[in-house]
Amino acid sequence: MMTSTEQHDRAAPMIELRGITKSFGSVQANKNIHLKVSKGSIHGIVGENGAGKSTLMSILYGFYKSDSGEIYINGELTNITDSHKAIEAGIGMVHQHFKLVENFTVLENVILGTENNFLITPALNNARVLLSKLASAYSLEVNPDALIEDLSVGHQQRVEILKALYRQADILILDEPTGVLTPAEANHLFDILKNLSNEGKTIILITHKLREIMAVTDTVSVMRRGEMTTTLQTSETNPQELAELMVGRSVLLRVEKEATEVGAKSLEVENLTVTDKRGVTTLKSISFHVRKGEILGIAGVAGNGQTELLEALGGITPAAGRMKINGEEIPLNGVGSDARSKRENGVSHVPEDRQKLGLILDFFAWENIAFGYHHKDEFNMNRFLMHNQKIRKIARSEMVKFDIRPPSPGTLAKNFSGGNQQKIVLARELEQNPKVLIVGQPTRGVDIGAIEFIHQKIIDLRNMGAAILLVSVELDEIFSLSDRVAVLFDGKIIGERITEKTNESELGLLMAGIEDDSETDSLVTRKATE
Repeated sequence: MMTSTEQHDRAAPMIELRGITKSFGSVQANKNIHLKVSKGSIHGIVGENGAGKSTLMSILYGFYKSDSGEIYINGELTNITDSHKAIEAGIGMVHQHFKLVENFTVLENVILGTENNFLITPALNNARVLLSKLASAYSLEVNPDALIEDLSVGHQQRVEILKALYRQADILILDEPTGVLTPAEANHLFDILKNLSNEGKTIILITHKLREIMAVTDTVSVMRRGEMTTTLQTSETNPQELAELMVGRSVLLRVEKEATEVGAKSLEVENLTVTDKRGVTTLKSISFHVRKGEILGIAGVAGNGQTELLEALGGITPAAGRMKINGEEIPLNGVGSDARSKRENGVSHVPEDRQKLGLILDFFAWENIAFGYHHKDEFNMNRFLMHNQKIRKIARSEMVKFDIRPPSPGTLAKNFSGGNQQKIVLARELEQNPKVLIVGQPTRGVDIGAIEFIHQKIIDLRNMGAAILLVSVELDEIFSLSDRVAVLFDGKIIGERITEKTNESELGLLMAGIEDDSETDSLVTRKATE
């Protein structure tokens, strides 16, 4: 039982922002923002991509300096000029894209930047003891000697949280923390956040996933176009109200999808096998097909072969087996198996990782919208010169159509929010009217309004006769979009269901590798010739 003094301290604002304003050239990212966050609470911030959420938190963490306004930490006016000042003020931040050195160990990453002398061994030994205590106290267990590159994304995120706690953070900012997590990993993260909150840590959670807001936060603030529009007690609102406050209109939380008559097999895959550089077979002789006007969803816990499947079919990774597009065989290795050849045969590919495979971050938006298709006649004046003015015009049209903010073709890709980066990739690939669309995690890091738009674009493409292979860790997305769903486990397809005749529990068992003996009308596990 807390004393009255403890109750008062817990209710007092741990963070108070007064009149925060920030502009980037002509774009006003934050407009006179006021915000209070109570000590020991979990406070959600939601809004569309480009609403200013990440900019506001970057100001709080010292990445940006506000043009005007004040920051109070635990009642004291605090001048946060850089991230070092933020850390001194007890603020830690877990970024949407982790800031870890992949070939360093967990322990080395945790102490990186905090070494006080040249004797690294004592520092590592002391850190090991503290890290063990923190991991035990907050259910953040992770092997301190493991290399980051060998950890799952869920465990990498634990390392980021441990880094902040090691630096004695009392405030944790998490920016889209579940964007790369499986549902099970996300639920474990929620338990961790609740433990941290119960120990008096103050948490700000930036997310576009309203289920997460409802599950874990105490209060939620809504941002629109750079302004803080309202703050609500989470228990007194609901996902539909929050969606409408974010977007400013009624939002469909589930896409409306009509049944269509499927056509001939457009994508056929037989005995697809992928072996990585270590000699490990990650895809084990899988076979399936997708018909015209059909969406086949691939479900499964991350790391069971989904990435290898996308990259093999997209022409990034060589593979063994057979692939046919509309009956014509397309090589999976050697000459004609590259990404350009796949595109020329009507295959568009939206990769899982937009930053590593979907974009060149130091190039402009208009260049990224042309990449992969820049050899097409419409983009070239002659054999030697590209028609840059025409590409910019096309890019601007697509940016407006996909509501990419700002709709500025001359902005570097790295300067867009994660959700808007995703929409650049989607605009490039979906606007090609492909015969086959291979898409991985289409709405990762995308806000609720954009999810509705992207889902509708995928359904529209399906209704026009495209065959779509959808890989997603979001079961809600699988159920919303797919006509059939196959489950990948340990590099094999272990089951397939008609989406409307299954449920999350059944798919969850398959995702855990538990097969049943019931007969199913499996179109996936049959040979493509049947």
